[in-house]
Amino acid sequence: MIEHDRRGGAIRARGVLLDMDGTLVDSTAVVERLWAEWATAHGLDPAGVLAVIHGRQSHESMRDLLPGRPDEENLAESRALLARETVTLEGVREIAGAGAFVAALEGVPHALVTSATVPLATARMDAAGVRMPPVAITAERVSRSKPDPEGFLVAADALGLAPEDCLVFEDSGAGIDAARRAGMRVVGVGSGAAARGADWTVADLRGVRVDAGGHGVAITLPR
Repeated sequence: MIEHDRRGGAIRARGVLLDMDGTLVDSTAVVERLWAEWATAHGLDPAGVLAVIHGRQSHESMRDLLPGRPDEENLAESRALLARETVTLEGVREIAGAGAFVAALEGVPHALVTSATVPLATARMDAAGVRMPPVAITAERVSRSKPDPEGFLVAADALGLAPEDCLVFEDSGAGIDAARRAGMRVVGVGSGAAARGADWTVADLRGVRVDAGGHGVAITLPR
């Protein structure tokens, strides 16, 4: 179970679950450019589309944005968009401190939980120079995307941990909601995370300290 040592400021857990886009990798420029093009092609307001798509699988976003369109069309267009995202890496970069933070988690049970596919996650993590965790719960391994808690629950099970023993790092509203619905505590990354219901927040991952030992890990957030 997650414990917060208020004297030392450490959050104690047995495992750590990590979102990718917006948490470890800044792919905002690529994502928003490609989705804005998609919105324009479908006669939709780009700003309205961008308010929906973050943290979710693309075919589910398309289903909500174009209600009534056959799922086959959403899936086909989603595959085409993912193919473009996988090879469009200019501007993809590390969220400040992410590389050092993930490196410090070596030896600690941890997993990536992302709405991206394996090829997309691999391409973006490589482009950002952030080590891929040994366990990655990607779009191929779940039937429902965030805000459904399935991905986080599958990750906890893969690590052999109870949900309440996992600490999540997330940025999007859909991701934070998914983690809370899974029964997990959340460190929100980025300026908007507090308003989205995270338990703790950090501007980025610089200065996040990892102390492993015993049966878990202590995470200390920068003041």
